[in-house]
Amino acid sequence: MASEEVKTSESAVSKIVNLAEEAKLAKEEIKPTKYQLYSICKSLVAGGVAGGVSRTAVAPLERLKILLQVQNPHNIKYSGTIQGLKYIWRTEGFRGMFKGNGTNCARIVPNSAVKFFSYEQASKGILYLYRQQDGNEDAQLTPLLRLGAGACAGIIAMSATYPMDMVRGRITVQTEKSPFQYRGMFHALSTVLREEGFRALYKGWLPSVIGVVPYVGLNFAVYESLKDWLIKSKAFGLVGEDDELGVATRLACGAAAGTVGQTVAYPLDVIRRRMQMVGWNHAASIVTGDGRSKVALQYTGMIDAFRKTVRHEGFGALYRGLIPNSVKVVPSIAIAFVTYEQVKAVLGVEIRISD
Repeated sequence: MASEEVKTSESAVSKIVNLAEEAKLAKEEIKPTKYQLYSICKSLVAGGVAGGVSRTAVAPLERLKILLQVQNPHNIKYSGTIQGLKYIWRTEGFRGMFKGNGTNCARIVPNSAVKFFSYEQASKGILYLYRQQDGNEDAQLTPLLRLGAGACAGIIAMSATYPMDMVRGRITVQTEKSPFQYRGMFHALSTVLREEGFRALYKGWLPSVIGVVPYVGLNFAVYESLKDWLIKSKAFGLVGEDDELGVATRLACGAAAGTVGQTVAYPLDVIRRRMQMVGWNHAASIVTGDGRSKVALQYTGMIDAFRKTVRHEGFGALYRGLIPNSVKVVPSIAIAFVTYEQVKAVLGVEIRISD
């Protein structure tokens, strides 16, 4: 990962490193090599595989979380994790457990690829600036700088794939009783675009941007910082002879990172999902409450969504679905980090870069 010290020359292919880095490379007449381009492609593949594997592994919990977030408060069908999973299985069967996962993977594979790649490149750029400012060529990224790199990566990846996330949320909450069925991601995208306009594809984008800063930022910062601390301190005897952490230890670091990030950002995720449902013609029955809704599902913005949610359902509604999300996020983030590093190792991409 990008927490290790890096060579300045290996930042030549970065597209998001600041102008100062580009100027330095130009001055030194360093050009991208074929090896470096292959390395980038392999990193993107590793990030995509990591995202697809991790999300599929926890797809039932992901769907239940969204159902809990957006279900009509006057017609509760899902009251908890165990009950909710049983209800989905009883009413929709095995396929119901994975509804929306295809769209989610179609979104998360490019999202994860861009996110991991952007994080590595942003980290290199930030590290270069930090070393220039500090005057210490041996300086390393601090947890705060890692948080900033992670936040940049999260915003870039989320913005690039947000329309797919928006329609994924709607497809996920569809049930057999829904009056209108999206037949897939492309049908959903075209329908929303035709009926609600282009801006509808970015409903809930603002709380997503705000939420991604602590969520993705803390994920990377906590994960990288824990790894560095364990390697440097050799705490608990978890470091091998090659100064590398085992898979189980990295899983634990990823789990800790996921827990911290999702707890801080969760209310913004709830608001994002609810805003995505606004303006949906023939909305899913879980949203409308089978026609028995007492509160119109209309929000004029993020603040209005927060206000109405708390006023009509209480503060606890901002954490509705937190339990299945916690159960999901911990293994999901952990699997994603470890899969990413394992795939990079298989593809021959160096994870540790030394001076």
